[in-house]
Amino acid sequence: MTARFYVTTPIYYVNGAPHIGHAYTSIAADVIARFHRLDGQEVLFLTGTDEHGQKVEQAAQAAGMETQAFTDRIAADFRSMADAMNISYDDFIRTTEPRHKRAAQALWEQVAANGYIYLDAYEGWYALRDESFYGEEELVIRPDGTKVAPTGAPVEWVREPSYFFRLSALEERLLAFYEAHPHFIGPEARRREITSFVKGGLRDLSISRTSFKWGIPVPNDPGHVMYVWFDALTNYLSALGYPDMTAPKMAFWPANVHVVGKDIIRFHAVYWPAFLMAAGIEPPVSVMSNGWWTIEGEKMSKSLGNVIDPRDLVGAFGLDPVRFFLLREVPFGGDSDLNRRSLVNRLNGELANDLGNLAQRTLTLIARNCDGTLPDRAAATEDDAALLAQASLLPDLLRGQIGRFALTDGLEEVWKLVRACNAYIDRQAPWTLRKTDQARMAAVLRVLHDALRVIGTVLQPYMPETMGRMLDQLGVQAGERDFAALATALPGGRALPAPQGVFPRYVAPEAATS
Repeated sequence: MTARFYVTTPIYYVNGAPHIGHAYTSIAADVIARFHRLDGQEVLFLTGTDEHGQKVEQAAQAAGMETQAFTDRIAADFRSMADAMNISYDDFIRTTEPRHKRAAQALWEQVAANGYIYLDAYEGWYALRDESFYGEEELVIRPDGTKVAPTGAPVEWVREPSYFFRLSALEERLLAFYEAHPHFIGPEARRREITSFVKGGLRDLSISRTSFKWGIPVPNDPGHVMYVWFDALTNYLSALGYPDMTAPKMAFWPANVHVVGKDIIRFHAVYWPAFLMAAGIEPPVSVMSNGWWTIEGEKMSKSLGNVIDPRDLVGAFGLDPVRFFLLREVPFGGDSDLNRRSLVNRLNGELANDLGNLAQRTLTLIARNCDGTLPDRAAATEDDAALLAQASLLPDLLRGQIGRFALTDGLEEVWKLVRACNAYIDRQAPWTLRKTDQARMAAVLRVLHDALRVIGTVLQPYMPETMGRMLDQLGVQAGERDFAALATALPGGRALPAPQGVFPRYVAPEAATS
């Protein structure tokens, strides 16, 4: 039976346009999804939009639009962003869809039936920007005496009737779950943070509001709408067909990984497993949080005018170079800086020089000296065997790195082989061998071709379009591009297309026209 793998992005909140942070999270999840597909697994990849809550209602009013029309427009923009970044999602869920409303209400009813929901009145500090309640001890007092949430969001004192979730009753069970599943939360710093938060004591959670109407009505009490996080988190089940536990896609539950930003790790690593435990549903296998992006050292901010639409970045540098840079620059899970100079250095250094030039040199030598056909394999020298052994280990190394969501480390493993190939071609100098030993020249070029095939195959999740073109030039046919196919050598004598550069050097527009 084929193994299943379920990966999700967060559903993105539609009170504003998509930016580079949204693209980063989606690309990371996309790499994971594509990797597992190439490794022979049946993958379900979910993304979508979170469309309820007071912030959305207010954003629609500010835009002078009816709320549903506003969410339709922003949701379409997020789908456009995902398509522009070549995100290979299998489903795009919106929380205004009927299937989601049914699932959220069914989850509420199940949690209530199990005794975890009760009606009371809420009185406390609420941050509209975070759609979250905070205890007095969590607030930060600014020099001017005003109180703000730990995120810096303004807070207001709220009193209204509310349904509560018995979160406090699940404190010990959550801690036991974290202990039994040490890789449930990543990276390690977030795991420590969440464990410390839960050990500090959990209070029951207000999960309904009566002060606005843009949300999913509470079952049997439509004067209340669900707390936006109870509503939103349910999307991971509603896309599978919940509450129909026999729906075919329910076989993908529990999710293997929710990829989320670190600002929403608490909701995914505390509230979500607690809701599921209360409903008698198994929690996800893991929640992996990525860091934040700054722009040229500055925090992204509308007031600074430095919020970057990822589609603009793609227009300037190309899609796959942008995908590569975002996952190459800083270890996944940490904070990163989008610096134009670093992006150009990565593009010209690692893509154009290291990999692009390696492929171009190898394929051009084959075209000129081997009648444009793939040379046969020959008896391997010690140097040949060492490089081929390094290449053969790469898929397993990538499985380990992707398995622990070390996406940046995965790229470094690939570049170790790229650097080894460049050292090998310089040592063997096939351009010199063509004058003295053409058989040896052909053997060297075949070794390089075999290594490039492995490189192109394992890099497909990161740079699908460009690696597709490189595999085309290597003569790798459509059915020979997954990891299992690497066990079978390509036949010698296969005709190769004329080589073309895959990674042109980036030249700034002003430099190109001067």
